[in-house]
Amino acid sequence: MNATVAASSFSFWSLLKISRPANLVILAFAQLMTAHFLVETTRMGVPVLQDINLYLIILSTVIIAAAGYMINDYYDVKIDYVNKPEEVIIGRGMKRRVAIFFHTLLNFTGIGIGLIVSPRVAVINFISAFLLWLYSNQLKRLPFVGNFTVALLTGTSIWIIGYYYQQSELLVLTYAIFAFFLNLIREIIKDIEDRQGDRKHGCKTLPIVIGFRNTKRVIFFIAVAFVCAILVVTFKINNAQLFYYFGILSLLFFFFMYKIYVADRKNHFTQLSLLSKLLMLTGILSMGFL
Repeated sequence: MNATVAASSFSFWSLLKISRPANLVILAFAQLMTAHFLVETTRMGVPVLQDINLYLIILSTVIIAAAGYMINDYYDVKIDYVNKPEEVIIGRGMKRRVAIFFHTLLNFTGIGIGLIVSPRVAVINFISAFLLWLYSNQLKRLPFVGNFTVALLTGTSIWIIGYYYQQSELLVLTYAIFAFFLNLIREIIKDIEDRQGDRKHGCKTLPIVIGFRNTKRVIFFIAVAFVCAILVVTFKINNAQLFYYFGILSLLFFFFMYKIYVADRKNHFTQLSLLSKLLMLTGILSMGFL
């Protein structure tokens, strides 16, 4: 009865909360840092921070990401009642049809803003919006495919800056790879954390299909691939400061992997998800050394 009453009223707080503002701030910050420290100027020699198109790209990315969070909560409401009932918004603070309306509105807005910048940016935004819907509707219930899709989109949010300006593309690719692998690990950790609700509602995520311990082994395999990829690209860039910074960052990463090794409770994986965000922010800050 209370849930029905609550859902009948719409609040700005519900819209804000369902959009994951903290994650959106990190996303915008990563793109801004990429432009400022790695791209620096447009091909015309204008400082990139003075280019309005940069802020339009960031705005469109953030808007489409927010739409992605909304549709994810829309499809996951039953699972979330098991995994995190206190955080459920759809059906409480927001009606289902209101969530769909804002999801559609934000997607069209994000693609439209991308079209103002460039047709190629609009195409990337359209593909991203479609993949986020497909992920929420189908892919996240499959082993690894959903994890890979979200990680790829996260890396793309960094890569698109270098792609649009066609500047420092190898440097930007390094951080896109960093974001891809770290988010791939984080998505699998979240699947371990949420396996109770996922199993109850027929999802076939990695922890359910291959088991808890084997999923950890997959994470360690991805971690090795991550370190190797970063080392290869870092040596190609041949920047001593970046090499030393990533060397120090690797200590934090190995601590992160050790925590994964010993983790066996839901709250452990919740902490690991937060630690992965800290790793991401630390990696982003390394751009200042370039």
